[in-house]
Amino acid sequence: MTNVRVIKPALAALVAAAACVGGLAFSSAQPAQADTYSDLINAQNQHAASVQREAELKQQLAGASQDLANKVLELDDLTNNKIVAAQAKVTQANEDAATAQDEADAASGRLSAAQKDKETLEEQIKQTGKDYDDAHAAVAQLARDEMHGSNASDVMSVVTGATSTQDFVNSMQSRDALSRNEANAASSAATSLSTSKNRGERLAAIEKQIAVLKTQADEKAASAQTAAETAQSERDALDKLRQEGEARRDELSSMIDSLDSQSAKQAAQTVLIASQVDSYNRQFQKEQQDAANRVDTGNQGGTPSTPVTPAPAPAPAPAPAPAPAPAPSVGGQGTSNGDYGNAYATGQCTYWAYERRKQMGIGTPSYLGNGGDWWRNAPSYGLRVDHNPQVGAALSFLPGQDGADGTYGHVAVVEAVYGDGTFQISEMNVGGLWMMNYRTLTNLGQYWFVH
Repeated sequence: MTNVRVIKPALAALVAAAACVGGLAFSSAQPAQADTYSDLINAQNQHAASVQREAELKQQLAGASQDLANKVLELDDLTNNKIVAAQAKVTQANEDAATAQDEADAASGRLSAAQKDKETLEEQIKQTGKDYDDAHAAVAQLARDEMHGSNASDVMSVVTGATSTQDFVNSMQSRDALSRNEANAASSAATSLSTSKNRGERLAAIEKQIAVLKTQADEKAASAQTAAETAQSERDALDKLRQEGEARRDELSSMIDSLDSQSAKQAAQTVLIASQVDSYNRQFQKEQQDAANRVDTGNQGGTPSTPVTPAPAPAPAPAPAPAPAPAPSVGGQGTSNGDYGNAYATGQCTYWAYERRKQMGIGTPSYLGNGGDWWRNAPSYGLRVDHNPQVGAALSFLPGQDGADGTYGHVAVVEAVYGDGTFQISEMNVGGLWMMNYRTLTNLGQYWFVH
């Protein structure tokens, strides 16, 4: 049996509610709020999962002090409810800002087109004067080029049903106006006012249209600015919550050893890992925004609405020959053999496994290959490989095992081992490059652990 818990962008915004249940004061699971039916279903599912998680945590923390239990529950609520809700607001605000900017750009384009039309017409007026009528000139040219001496009134009657030259001009100009592109401000103005205009009248129509378009462009630009400021405000609020989460995590980490109950320690550790995962997601988002800003300074930034498609881990570079004698670190884990720094592709599962073990004080060779190859390559560096989970061990998933890539496999790091045969892992690049995730798995001897 496999329990999967994934930190993802929020499905719907949740509203905070304070409560005091069973003697533990904390911000309880928030009621579902949504704008559409689909959002409502997602929010209700999120709410139900939150309620169940809180109930499990309270049961595990039953023997802990009220103060410590409250800290665990508050951090869990912050990580899995408040930050998730804030993330949903950021996503929506970013989308609204992008839409507003698109509309502002379109309005600016229409204004530019109209101004170009005006400049072109002004140049024509300098050559012909304001009274020049393009429609009448076109009729005259038509008579010269195509009628070839036939009775003009008969041709006009047959083609348009007109009974006079002026009716013919009006009819032809109306038909021409219907076929013109909407982006042409002069044509738009001609259609909306009169079907027969000389160049002076058309110029006045364009100038009137430009005034309208300028007002629209200014309004759209103001809306885009407001939307961008709102998005930035939501991102700031999310960042503030995440900073609070880091502070609470540090405080709780220093108190976890005071818990006597194994179940309480497991509950606290689960909450701490979830908070740590969110912290790495925050790091990913910041790096992504920095990269986007280097490419396009007009980007609104923030979190993407869709995850980055994970790229397969590249084939490992040739490994330097390991030292002849194994040199395991304290506790029978890790080695300095072949450890030349983190040479794995950034954002990949292998990058995280090396980095996380380094944080734990465990040395890892720099060229163990793809995640599914670690268990096979590790013994040549003096690392112990077996089927027994241990905190800090790298879990080398075989290709296709538990959702691992069918070619490259996968690797994760064991964060906690429990007495019921389950253990918890942290991993990167499950939902996309740099995206962090954690799972609780059951050990039935099917996994390879690199110590």
